[in-house]
Amino acid sequence: MTIRLYDTSARQIRDFSPLRPGCVSIYLCGATVQAAPHIGHIRSGLNFDIMRRWFAYRGYDVTFVRNVTDIDDKILAKGAEQGRPWWAIGYENERAFNDGYAALGCLPPTVEPRATGHVTEMVEMMRGLIERGHAYVADGNVYFDVRSFPGYLELSNQELDNLLQPSGEGETGKRDPRDFAMWKAAKPGEPSWETPWGRGRPGWHLECSAMAHKYLGEAFDIHGGGLDLIFPHHENEIAQAKAFGDAFASYWLHNAWVTMSGEKMSKSLGNSVLVSEMVKQWRPIVLRYYLGTPHYRSMIEYSPEALREAEAAFARIEGFVQRVVELAGPVEPAAEVPPAFAEAMDDDFGVPQALAVVHTAVRQGNSALTADDKDTAVARLAEVRAMLGVLGLDPLDAHWAGADGGKGEELHGVVDSLVRLVLDQREAARTRKDYATADAIRDSLQQSGLVIEDTPSGPRWTLS
Repeated sequence: MTIRLYDTSARQIRDFSPLRPGCVSIYLCGATVQAAPHIGHIRSGLNFDIMRRWFAYRGYDVTFVRNVTDIDDKILAKGAEQGRPWWAIGYENERAFNDGYAALGCLPPTVEPRATGHVTEMVEMMRGLIERGHAYVADGNVYFDVRSFPGYLELSNQELDNLLQPSGEGETGKRDPRDFAMWKAAKPGEPSWETPWGRGRPGWHLECSAMAHKYLGEAFDIHGGGLDLIFPHHENEIAQAKAFGDAFASYWLHNAWVTMSGEKMSKSLGNSVLVSEMVKQWRPIVLRYYLGTPHYRSMIEYSPEALREAEAAFARIEGFVQRVVELAGPVEPAAEVPPAFAEAMDDDFGVPQALAVVHTAVRQGNSALTADDKDTAVARLAEVRAMLGVLGLDPLDAHWAGADGGKGEELHGVVDSLVRLVLDQREAARTRKDYATADAIRDSLQQSGLVIEDTPSGPRWTLS
């Protein structure tokens, strides 16, 4: 068994070889909490949740660090705009992100450090970089000298001489306009911390290098994030960490975006879809299916139609699960997933191919139910539960069973009672051989999105 990963830095698939046998260390760039999350934000956490689950299934001890950027130009701007403290903006949106992760079934990280809690570590890193000649102080700002680090831009495969990076507001005294700020000098009315070079606040890139060093050490296995972070954020992280003396990450994994009309979903474009609103329109497990089942390196073009297709596909899986449970009672997940599923997941987390194995097992299980082959149906369900468990999509898992406080089950009961009344009328029509009326009732139910199946124990309905 060898897990293979697409490494952005190598631009190819590589066999995964952990630094410590049996252990995996992952650092994921988490939320910058200037606003509530849209589904594009949550996709990254969800993709890496599936990766983490697969590593755990394969027997690895996983350390998963996901940071929170709680001090940033945009957070300060939001606070000024709303007349509220910057920290209140950050904390409110941090809670919103965690609510979104939890709603979609993401496991909590091993540790979730905040940038503002790690200024000491940032000062230590800056001191080391200044001593080594990789950073300098100008007007209270601390800048990284990009020309001092020969490997700069290797991740994004750019040429320094072709790179134009204009100076940011207040970033004065740069030796080269492409040098980036690790520490920003204090401005009136902004939060600041004391350093040997004057009061100020962290730059975006420094915090991740410092926190990865603190929690994962000088070297760790995987660094992840969205495609948009490759440059400048991840490029600058590498420069800081390696110039400081760390080996840093062995593999770089990047998830693609959720787009609308071909554009990256973002607050600035005004085309975002907030998670808090989406979970009111769609069941969270359906949202997880929609966001988690495409390959993590593939773009997802958002549309309500695509979500409806995901809902229908997942309903077919749920319908099979429900039918077997009604017939045989609770069925425990199999100890191992089918080999074809494992092969797909080992190949750069090939969830689409793995999901095809799930649907094949569902079809086989449904055929077994039609043939009154209870043992085969139960065996297929055990496999399906094992596979769905890895994907975080097992509808019988306690997380999803209590996700809506029982309201979904109550609603299903109400709908079932109403449908049963109509089905009783259909059965009465069939008994008196009024087949035209019986067929009309069935067709009406189907037009309403229900599938009616006549079984030896009577008619049953499922969502189409």
